[in-house]
Amino acid sequence: MSGLKGGGTEHTDVKVHLKTRIQHGGEKDSFELYANGRYYEKGDSLYLKYDEVQEEGTIHTIFKLKRDEEALILRSGAVKMRMVFKEDEEHAGSYESQLGTLMITTKTSKLTHTANRTKNDGEINLSYRLYMQGSPVGEYEMDISYKEEGLE
Repeated sequence: MSGLKGGGTEHTDVKVHLKTRIQHGGEKDSFELYANGRYYEKGDSLYLKYDEVQEEGTIHTIFKLKRDEEALILRSGAVKMRMVFKEDEEHAGSYESQLGTLMITTKTSKLTHTANRTKNDGEINLSYRLYMQGSPVGEYEMDISYKEEGLE
């Protein structure tokens, strides 16, 4: 891919749209986030970086997708979190807030990535079960789309 040079990594400014649906028992919830972010590729991975502004403060998020088969979400700032996703696998992670650190586990049922590399846009779909301290929190479906700014 052109645009990447030796030691430094060039990035593309993108619009990020995150849609999350949560189901726990009979209850359903969903939320959406629109953010300006940065997209770049390094090695065999793509990265999306964006910030969420919440009541607790700003949360910096890095989404890493390796070879379209393993994803990692790292959050820092007001909330610290590390979650790993690989289809049909369970992975341990952590969630840290003012109240302390909790162990979380993700069990991923679906991880797909559709990309249009010529325009630096695409969509990542993720479905997983989330457990906190061993107890089920809910079923999550996450759709993350990104599009190079200025391209409509």
